[in-house]
Amino acid sequence: MPTTHRVVIAVFPEVDLLDVTGPAEVFALADRETGGRARYDVRLAAPTAGEVRTSAGVRLCADLSFAEVGARVDTLLVPGAVDRGDFGPVARVDPEVVEWVRATAQHARRVASVCVGAHVLAAAGLLDGRTATTHWSTAAQLAADHPAVTVDPDPIFVRADRGRLWTGAGISACLDLSLALVAEDHGEGVALAVARQLVMYLKRQGGQSQFSVPLAGPATSRRDIDELRLWIADHLREDLSAGALAGRMCLSERHFARIFAQETGTSPAAYVEAARVEAARRLLEGTDQPLDQVAAGAGLGSVETLHRAFRRQLATTPAAYRRRFRTTPA
Repeated sequence: MPTTHRVVIAVFPEVDLLDVTGPAEVFALADRETGGRARYDVRLAAPTAGEVRTSAGVRLCADLSFAEVGARVDTLLVPGAVDRGDFGPVARVDPEVVEWVRATAQHARRVASVCVGAHVLAAAGLLDGRTATTHWSTAAQLAADHPAVTVDPDPIFVRADRGRLWTGAGISACLDLSLALVAEDHGEGVALAVARQLVMYLKRQGGQSQFSVPLAGPATSRRDIDELRLWIADHLREDLSAGALAGRMCLSERHFARIFAQETGTSPAAYVEAARVEAARRLLEGTDQPLDQVAAGAGLGSVETLHRAFRRQLATTPAAYRRRFRTTPA
């Protein structure tokens, strides 16, 4: 008989709802897509069994108390919760949850945090000497509180300790992380079938950024610059030179370049190249188009320009990127 994957998800007051229900749905769909062969048995565990109020106000029912979980845990999932601080979200770290995670992790085949749950893993000492990610809004807190952890705020998820430890970004990235766990257990085909059922536009890989280029920086103080950034993303094959963009803004090229750099922290040319590289990444991940078509579709013109841009932006080649991140069958 195939091994049953006993998945235990920690829940506690004010836990983020999607951090819990997102992974549970992915595992349930994996079972459905395989006719029950995936064999995921998902259980919620809380300090006390029974009702738990989430941050969304929706109440969950914990199947088990922490004391009832025992040692038979295949995958331990640790979601997060945040409090509102003076300068933004602050990850909540409950000592009771930390102690239980520290003890239970010793028996689990693998341990994964969802969103700011990484702060709990770090407090339990599980991330010392390793690279980890978390929701971008609390990455600085994680780095400050746990200097022994190498915090990378950009990836969707990070796999460490030969696949035993995973940390995920938030909040919808819990789906990407869970799909990666399914792929590790049952292969990419099953994970892609689940992604289709979830109507996910793309099954994203861990090394990809939490943000697309238009969202990577904060909103500017000028609405016209924000609108221009979104317009650029929709018109990558057009003339996006500084002169053309300045004309669209009815500004001199010099004045436009100065304002754009002041508002975005980068030059118009560098921003446009980053947006075009992002479009090329999507084509490399999700299509079998040859490189000349990828370059044309992303507005980069030639394969030579595509290569140069990838070297500058990602320190890799388009072919190497496709081998690592493609989501279509070879």
